[in-house]
Amino acid sequence: MKKLFFKFSALLLLTAVAGCQNEQAAYVQESTFQESCNSLPLETNRVLTLAAVSNDWFQVYESHDQVYSIVEPYQFQMSISHLIVGNERAVLFDTGMGIFPIRPIVEGITDLPVLVVNSHTHFDHVGGNNEFSDVLAIDSDYTKSNMKGFEHKEIAGDVIPAAFCGGAPAGFDVETYHTKSWNASRYVEDGHLIDLGGRTLEILHVPGHTPDATALVDRENGLLFTGDTFYDDNIWLFAPETNIDDYSSTIDRLVDIESATEYLFGAHSSARVDAGRLSQLQSSLRKLRSGKVQPFEQVGKRLIYVIDGITFVTAKEVLDGRQGDITIGGSGFGSW
Repeated sequence: MKKLFFKFSALLLLTAVAGCQNEQAAYVQESTFQESCNSLPLETNRVLTLAAVSNDWFQVYESHDQVYSIVEPYQFQMSISHLIVGNERAVLFDTGMGIFPIRPIVEGITDLPVLVVNSHTHFDHVGGNNEFSDVLAIDSDYTKSNMKGFEHKEIAGDVIPAAFCGGAPAGFDVETYHTKSWNASRYVEDGHLIDLGGRTLEILHVPGHTPDATALVDRENGLLFTGDTFYDDNIWLFAPETNIDDYSSTIDRLVDIESATEYLFGAHSSARVDAGRLSQLQSSLRKLRSGKVQPFEQVGKRLIYVIDGITFVTAKEVLDGRQGDITIGGSGFGSW
């Protein structure tokens, strides 16, 4: 069973802001997130070089040559944005929670022009988009709807005291937390190439987790940036915008790429893991979809499966192939 399994399973209700906040707080206090706070940085990140630009909120690791993983470890999402630097420009893959500005961290690493690409437009990945003028996006109704930002009521559950290590950070107003609106400077499609100067990134449209999910591949250096399609923690396939058929096709596609990949860079918990995990995920996903495996636990409508070391958080509706209205965007991990 994964080390952080109970962190997310016990925090599931935190991301659904419907219901009583006191009930959410009581539930989350039963989790082991506070225990994981005591062991920060995580073991998988501890082997990486901690950059001097790190501060009281962001831990920044040089996770590969000219790749900087910007981790927000003190909130239970443990969101990670990746800055990939070339000779002429850089790409910031996701902009985090928006709890504190991420741009000063980026500017502390490079003075090159920065393009933002989002792995998808859930609130914990676009929180700092408004800080940048050059944002590339997938051209979809889902994406455009999420550009309006997420209101406090949609994501308030993510900033209750138990969601943080040691409570909310100084200088942050939990009562008004929201993500600001942002605009795309350009729309891109699958296969779009970004020339950073001495380094080329390819955008892959990898729908499933969300309709606008993207990955980045640096083929020359054997690096694959997977966002929430894969990360070293529980795989979230619960929200109404999730499409299990698309997700399965995406994983099949990425497994083919993985054979020429050295490292995977996900969007939560671990900044970098060795390639090979996508093949494991593919096998577990097929067993999940077979209908022959029973849930390990159920929390409300959330079904939790543990299959050969991979933990899925999903719902009957998703497994049945249903999908909600994707033209209205996705709220703070809204539920069925």
